[in-house]
Amino acid sequence: MNSHDLMTTVPVQDAVGMVLCHDITEIIPGEKKGRAFSKGHVVQEEDVAHLLRVGKEHLYVFDLKQGLVHENDAARRIARAAAGPGLELTDVCEGRVNMTAACQGLLHIDADRLFRINSIEEVVLSTIHSGQEVPAGRPVAGTRVVPLVIEEEKLKQVEAICRAEGPILTVKPFKQARVGLVTTGSEIYNGRITDKFGPVLRKKFSRLGSTVTDQMFVSDDIAMTVSAIHSFLEQDVDLIAVTGGMSVDPDDLTPASIRAAGGHVVTYGSPTFPGAMFMLAYIGDTPVVGLPGCVMYYRASIFDLVVPRILAGEQVTRNHIVAMGHGGFCASCPECRYPICPFGKGA
Repeated sequence: MNSHDLMTTVPVQDAVGMVLCHDITEIIPGEKKGRAFSKGHVVQEEDVAHLLRVGKEHLYVFDLKQGLVHENDAARRIARAAAGPGLELTDVCEGRVNMTAACQGLLHIDADRLFRINSIEEVVLSTIHSGQEVPAGRPVAGTRVVPLVIEEEKLKQVEAICRAEGPILTVKPFKQARVGLVTTGSEIYNGRITDKFGPVLRKKFSRLGSTVTDQMFVSDDIAMTVSAIHSFLEQDVDLIAVTGGMSVDPDDLTPASIRAAGGHVVTYGSPTFPGAMFMLAYIGDTPVVGLPGCVMYYRASIFDLVVPRILAGEQVTRNHIVAMGHGGFCASCPECRYPICPFGKGA
């Protein structure tokens, strides 16, 4: 039904609780001309005398008793239905409610059900991309309805979609993980060059709320690398990161070392640039990531696409990695603005 079909004309005295369909202008000669009441205003008892003073004895209104819901209340209902754990709702402003992250974590959006909600005529629910890390306080979605009033039945459809399978949006908080760092490379182990990977990873993990508990340096030797990995497993760390030695160079033995340590390999290789030579494995329940050199000098890389998922408690699969091919190409912009960019958003 078109909202215009629901408009009615009533005496001012009978309009209390109804929604104005138009602005009301007030003119005071020699003083001002301006808007006294805005379109969408719900008429209150105390408004009646003012409306009569400006010459309005009848008004065009929507009667909320006819199964209609005001835009402000409609936005609140949609937001409450769609938003799950890890989200906070803003106050309504001009008919719109935003959803913001209540904590740092991984944003998850059910895109299929989001599509179904937006297929309901006059309902709008807009989000940023799913699967990305968000800081606390970041706006991630907004909702409103198109007309000043909407049939309640449409809101009930939205609520039913959310009620059947749970919220449309959630933010999963990151675990404060204890990370063991294994740095491979004879040139570093023997002191020929200074390690640059460790400081970068400490900063990256710290930003995600985790801590590198220790860093072990090993030569390009499988037995040494396996021993370091096993040492961290005995310390019951939550995640092990092995840096360097990820290419096909004969001295680069990290992938073989992770396998020899008992790693069940999810993937060796990722359809992302930067980050193609990435490895993900699990030893028992402990994730082990083999990080290529690009993680050290690119602001955004495969690290930023996979590690947040792990810290949010997700079991990353081969299919998750394969899907990163769509959106996994960094455009190497002159000024990196990640995460406000397309990198990693297609998956």
